[in-house]
Amino acid sequence: MKAVIFDRFGGPEVLRHADVPDPSPGPGEVLVRVEACSINRVDCWVRQGLPAYRTKLPHVSGADIAGIIERVGPGVSAHRPGARVVLTPGLSCGSCARCQAGEDNLCDTYGIRGATNDGGYAEFALAREQDVLPLVQSVPFEQAAAFPLVFLTAWHMLVARAAVQSGERVLVHAAGSGVGHAAVQIAKLRGAVVYATVGSDEKAQRARELGAEEVINYGRESFADRLRALTGGRGVDVVVEHVGPAVWEDSVRALAKGGRLVTCGATTGPQAPLDLRYVFSRQLSVLGSIMGTRSELVGLLELLAAGRVKPVVHRAWPLAEARAAQEQLLSRAVFGKLILIP
Repeated sequence: MKAVIFDRFGGPEVLRHADVPDPSPGPGEVLVRVEACSINRVDCWVRQGLPAYRTKLPHVSGADIAGIIERVGPGVSAHRPGARVVLTPGLSCGSCARCQAGEDNLCDTYGIRGATNDGGYAEFALAREQDVLPLVQSVPFEQAAAFPLVFLTAWHMLVARAAVQSGERVLVHAAGSGVGHAAVQIAKLRGAVVYATVGSDEKAQRARELGAEEVINYGRESFADRLRALTGGRGVDVVVEHVGPAVWEDSVRALAKGGRLVTCGATTGPQAPLDLRYVFSRQLSVLGSIMGTRSELVGLLELLAAGRVKPVVHRAWPLAEARAAQEQLLSRAVFGKLILIP
């Protein structure tokens, strides 16, 4: 089969479109013909060789896969060839106490598809039977591939961790990003008043179309100053943060008393200052969040099928042009998701 692989770590130039052996499903496994696979920021970190992912070379990236079951391995009873499916981006053992309690994203073995194993930058992908979820006919493959990782992450941040309530004020950073554009929709679905930051006027208009009441172009003005004016000096109840030190201090100071900052990433770096006096005197909460649970993803797929949330596909690229697609992602000239089509 054709796949995009890398056999050394580095920049986008290490990606190459190549022939690799066809995968074959073993016991309890399903072989999926990939119809669409989205690009995520984690793909770039894996390609760079970040030690946390323990990636073995050569490697095929890609966490978000939508496709059709080609065939199944011995012992698989829940799925049949020809079915439309989407794969879970998170991988867990399924048997430990955390998994049994429905907290599979806290499993000691938790990993991301396409980081700790081969993913969807290919014509075919293997998955365990339990990681295959049905996809309704009404959802196009491109939308399905754009959906799992970012919407699951945003849902877990806003609902499971920050517990956003109707009427609360929520600031979503980088609303044009995958997680950001999902968070705007989910916060709106929860009845929140949504403020968003973006890097261009074009993205500002698109963020408003998704439901943001106020959008701040951080290239032209301070989001902290603008929020103070918008909230009469009170601040926001929740900040959705995945940027890191570039926005960290102002994000903490943008919180109202009793506010919550929830973070899932560190795009601009891993180290950020935190004045503990400000945190305890205003009774703030700083919450970490990693992906989400399998049950949350099942519920989200129901919302997707019902049209209550909708991923934005910025552009679909041929699989062979994965390098150019990753370069576009890194340019930040994207609103929503980029998709690879084998």
